[in-house]
Amino acid sequence: MWDVVIVGAGPVGLACGIEARRRGLEALIIEKGALVNSFLGYPTNMEFFSTPELMEIGGHPFPTQGYKPTREEAIEYYRRVAAAEQLRIRLYERVLQVTGEDGAFTVLTEKGTYAARKVVIATGFFDLPNYLGVPGEDLPKVSHYFKEPFPYTGQKVAVIGGRNSAAKAALSCYRHGAEVTLIHRGPSLSDKIKYWIRPDLENRIREGSIRAFFNTRVLEIRPSSLLLQTPDGKLEIANDWVLALTGYRPDLEFLARLGIQIGDDPARTPYYNPETFETNRPGLYLAGTVCGGLNTSRWFIENGRFHASRIMEHIATGRVAEAPALDGQHWKTAE
Repeated sequence: MWDVVIVGAGPVGLACGIEARRRGLEALIIEKGALVNSFLGYPTNMEFFSTPELMEIGGHPFPTQGYKPTREEAIEYYRRVAAAEQLRIRLYERVLQVTGEDGAFTVLTEKGTYAARKVVIATGFFDLPNYLGVPGEDLPKVSHYFKEPFPYTGQKVAVIGGRNSAAKAALSCYRHGAEVTLIHRGPSLSDKIKYWIRPDLENRIREGSIRAFFNTRVLEIRPSSLLLQTPDGKLEIANDWVLALTGYRPDLEFLARLGIQIGDDPARTPYYNPETFETNRPGLYLAGTVCGGLNTSRWFIENGRFHASRIMEHIATGRVAEAPALDGQHWKTAE
């Protein structure tokens, strides 16, 4: 019988494991993929928008070569922290269901079952893309993640989306020899694009280096083309690759299967007590980005990591821990 099973081995899940251990709780972390699995989907040479001290967990300093951490530095930092804290982690083991009740849960995975008094869900949101839902989206040429520009040199690449990830991918592919078309359903680029990136992209569009379609939807992805619905009617354009960077979402269906109440608000916010992060199902807690539902810009590493101490204090003592005003902290780790 574990005192607590934590589902998810991202930064917030690891922070939960550290806080549990420091309160004398026997904790097990179960992760469906690799350690900090979401980071593996980030661009290879990505630089975080945040500074290292805001990404630290467990009081472990985060050394970096530059002012802001890179993807590789972050992956190595969290690996070293997990090792130093001797966290017990089972990787590549997907959790399927949690049965039982507070004090006597059974966590069912692909590989076995685990008994736990409490359960914390810290599954993040980056592993589930917002699909376009159009014919051809399952073709091999379509990706919902952008790693690096080099495979697209000399190719016709469509980047779908109008926010930061799409803007950076479009610029990077263009600068590495791709013929880039940006497709966005909105009337203009998002105001959320970083202030030093947006003018660059606007200038490339203005000069014709990057072709852009606004107020435009993809109707169909074909092997060598795309069918678009533009303000001027339907248009078919030649295409080799599609980067559908339309955002990501938490697995709300999984939360619902666990018996967690999902709100009917636009963000479909899961229910939890804002002081303890316990859900409507006693003994079952939420931590990190997953707490925001579809509003994935509400919680990041920087403020989500503080969920860990509040949850574990409540589990260990039944008391509500003192903590910063988490909702007022609007940093952005990456995108």
